Amino acid sequence: MKRNGHIHTPFCPHGTKDSFEQYIEQAIQAGFEDITFTEHAPLPTNFVDPTPLQDSGMQPKDVDTYIKTLQNLQVQYANNIKIRIGFEVDYIMGYEEETKQWLHTYGPVIDDAILSVHFLKINGEYVCIDYSDSVFMDTVQKVGSVERLYHMYYDTVQQSIEADLGTFKPKRIGHPTLIHKFQHAHQETIDDHEQIEHVLQSIKHHNYELDVNSAGYAKKFCLESYPPISYIEHAKQLQIPLVFGSDAHQAKDFDQFFEELQPYL
Repeated sequence: MKRNGHIHTPFCPHGTKDSFEQYIEQAIQAGFEDITFTEHAPLPTNFVDPTPLQDSGMQPKDVDTYIKTLQNLQVQYANNIKIRIGFEVDYIMGYEEETKQWLHTYGPVIDDAILSVHFLKINGEYVCIDYSDSVFMDTVQKVGSVERLYHMYYDTVQQSIEADLGTFKPKRIGHPTLIHKFQHAHQETIDDHEQIEHVLQSIKHHNYELDVNSAGYAKKFCLESYPPISYIEHAKQLQIPLVFGSDAHQAKDFDQFFEELQPYL
């Protein structure tokens, strides 16, 4: 079964305004049978988004409209494709209770969800670690080394896996090697095998799924999937459920690099 479990929408403040129907028609044309729209969930209201435009998550006022729109589309396309209502939920260290409460409110109507790390807490402040290569390199200067920043990222992913976010905690861990996004910008070879292995073992232990995310191929400083293929193969050996995700923020990227990853799914 061809499935894409990580798709963004016109509700994404930093994406395109391509319609749901454009994504859905692209999916049907490409032969996909099962898709999940996973818009960035609203960030906690008491959290200050560190990105310049503060556009990392959808607006809280739009959540009900987003859900209702997808419920209508589920009915409209019921004979053509399975559509799941989902969110990509940020794990933000120190905001576990707020996230838990949001999930408690909307969990009953969510079909599928991803838990991802984009923000790291560094010296008491938060940084969006995948925002740009310049932000990444500035953060390296603050923490002292690329290797140290990698360790901080994986420690946060590990905390996300272990966090108590309640009954409706997402069961799929998003792009767990996102820290590789700027690996060709810093041009250092970092041995993070042990950290990735630990993350995969924790995903297995908690019976979670893995987001096999193709978006890294499209990033000029990454040029690989999240996680890299060797770890996708290892996750498969561990019998971790693998779910392809294009992480598309525009309809034309709906199935980006699916063919490259399909043999490993």
